[in-house]
Amino acid sequence: MSLSPIPALAIRAYTATTALGRGRAAQAEALEQRRGGLRRNDFGGDPLETWIGRVEGLEQAPLPAAAGAWDCRNNRLAWLALQQDGLLEAVAASRERHGPARVAVVIGTSTSSIGATEEAYARLDDGRFPADLARPIVHQPHSLGDFVRRATGLRGPCVTVATACSSSAKVFAQAARLIRAGIVDAALVGGVDTLCGSVLYGFNSLGLVSAAPARPFDPARDGLSLGEAGGFAVLERGDDAALLLRGYGESSDAHHMSAPHPEGLGARLAMRDALQRAGVDAGAVGYLNLHGTATPANDAVEARAVDAMFGERLHASSTKGWTGHTLGAAGIVESVFALIALADGLLPGTLNSSARDPACGPQIRLDNARAKIRYAMNNSFGFGGNNCSLLFGAA
Repeated sequence: MSLSPIPALAIRAYTATTALGRGRAAQAEALEQRRGGLRRNDFGGDPLETWIGRVEGLEQAPLPAAAGAWDCRNNRLAWLALQQDGLLEAVAASRERHGPARVAVVIGTSTSSIGATEEAYARLDDGRFPADLARPIVHQPHSLGDFVRRATGLRGPCVTVATACSSSAKVFAQAARLIRAGIVDAALVGGVDTLCGSVLYGFNSLGLVSAAPARPFDPARDGLSLGEAGGFAVLERGDDAALLLRGYGESSDAHHMSAPHPEGLGARLAMRDALQRAGVDAGAVGYLNLHGTATPANDAVEARAVDAMFGERLHASSTKGWTGHTLGAAGIVESVFALIALADGLLPGTLNSSARDPACGPQIRLDNARAKIRYAMNNSFGFGGNNCSLLFGAA
């Protein structure tokens, strides 16, 4: 089935905060210098033998007193990310133009504030949560969305998307549908996930965590490095911005709870639909930020899907060697990297990988490049086959 092109949406502002630093400039500088943010795991009382992408300073950055009920590591990172790159000012401008009820909040996360719940159970007081953690709002998946809505003064629909590692890519699609349906005129989209025991030990129990820094698409890759990050973008009806959301594609493999479809069926459908919704040929895409987790199965399947759809001129890479796999925040972070590629012409390669798996096509690049491109794509694939591809364009 062929899809009809949809109207583009203006991207008024965008930002990301990761282990590479705070805001867009820190991300671009680290990418260009090929300076990774991974470090030996120092999170928790008995750290796993692995590498992580940890954001500095969260322990010393409590939320403002008025937002104390929402205070936790995840919401602290959300607040930190919101303050970068003029994001809050762009939100205020959109709120003023359209009215607070006409601007949606669509936020992706995988574990939200579960770290606070872990701490509460670890510190039970006679079977009850300790007084400082007896705050119901931080013990539910919508904690992040509720905090962002209140922090920005927006009163439109507030949606939490939790589809594992595709969460904050799918927020773009959800926002596009809300705008196209006339429910809102603009949306604040984004995602935040932070390190916690459930993530580190959960992925380790699946045999997916490497003891070394992640090496996407390397023949010797043996697992991922986990990270934390937050990022946001402001979308509005219209095509008068320098950067645009041109298309999105979503699919569900329904193949396996944690393994991708062996032929990359869902990945190919998501990429195809994003291109069709944009009315753009695959050959026009200049950069593709791959999901590329550095797990053996994921990388092989994604590389085959990309090789089947794109020619050898495409520059495709995984940036998880820089940031780690930031789970529910991966979609927004790597969308920001795709937007940096469009705005600055910086096409990142693949960090930590010394060779390209022979099973990969020529699209997979290890070295950085510079080129003026018109279209950039981002792939985000989650557990259960929740796939999302986004296509961005320069005006």
